[in-house]
Amino acid sequence: MRKKALSLLGLMRRARAIEPGEMSTGAAIKAGKAKLLLLAADASDNARRRLESLAYGRRALTLPLPFTKEELAGCLGTGECAMAAVTDPGFAAALAELLEQLEPERYAEAAEELRRRRDKALRRKRETEEQRSRKRTGKRRTNG
Repeated sequence: MRKKALSLLGLMRRARAIEPGEMSTGAAIKAGKAKLLLLAADASDNARRRLESLAYGRRALTLPLPFTKEELAGCLGTGECAMAAVTDPGFAAALAELLEQLEPERYAEAAEELRRRRDKALRRKRETEEQRSRKRTGKRRTNG
């Protein structure tokens, strides 16, 4: 499961659904795009405090990962990386489900919350598409 979770992080990087590093993570949080915040297991207390202060008052969940900075950096293709922000709700839920399989007691609550958020986002997207399809199309009638 560890290997699957690390592979999923690499896939997120290729899909541009994750922002690794402190600067990119901060920008994603401030823009309101971050759905899940990840923190390496061996991140310093200073990095943890910075992430908490960036996330204060935001809706993004913060998860401590069971991976080291080197493992995280290796799968994301960056230098040493202590934090990252997942910007896609589907990927965030998928990662939380994999982590839940690794350590159910630690990640079960976060996985359930992310599944709920993903389903809500999909429902909103479907409703928007239905509204667009119901709109009248074609030319307007003219009186004359």
